[in-house]
Amino acid sequence: MAPQKKAPAKKSTATKKKTPLAQKKPSAPQPSPKLRPAGKKESVVAVQEKKSTSATSKKAADTKTAPSIRIRLSAFDHTVLDEAAAKIIDTAERSGAVIHGPIPLPTRIRKFTVNRSTFVHKNARDQFEMRTHRRLIDLKETTFKTMESLQNLSLPSGVDIEIKMG
Repeated sequence: MAPQKKAPAKKSTATKKKTPLAQKKPSAPQPSPKLRPAGKKESVVAVQEKKSTSATSKKAADTKTAPSIRIRLSAFDHTVLDEAAAKIIDTAERSGAVIHGPIPLPTRIRKFTVNRSTFVHKNARDQFEMRTHRRLIDLKETTFKTMESLQNLSLPSGVDIEIKMG
């Protein structure tokens, strides 16, 4: 059998109209599996309390261990900064603390542009910059001896020290 050629079909209005059975009725929105029904708020609160108590128990377990110290050093001269970091590390090693660092942090560069003359010659300018070098030292498992030896430590002038306990 040879395939028959179809004659151009006349456009009928029946093909454009959808039958009522073919139309989909809007279904009720299905709840997301992550959402809980509104009537069970007590269980949501209980779950949140369980999470918070587990978080506090982890924090309590962390505080039972020796406290940690984070020391941030900053200076304009990197050689003086490295000397101060070396002194802090030697002192902490003698007292038995676990040391992470010195970790070099990005150098902050502040640039200043100044006109050379006071009134004319706008194109003649000078540029100056200030470089602030920074280091980070983390001390874990510190003792009272570590704290005392760090307080009695004399560091070179020109080094800014920030100490955070935690």
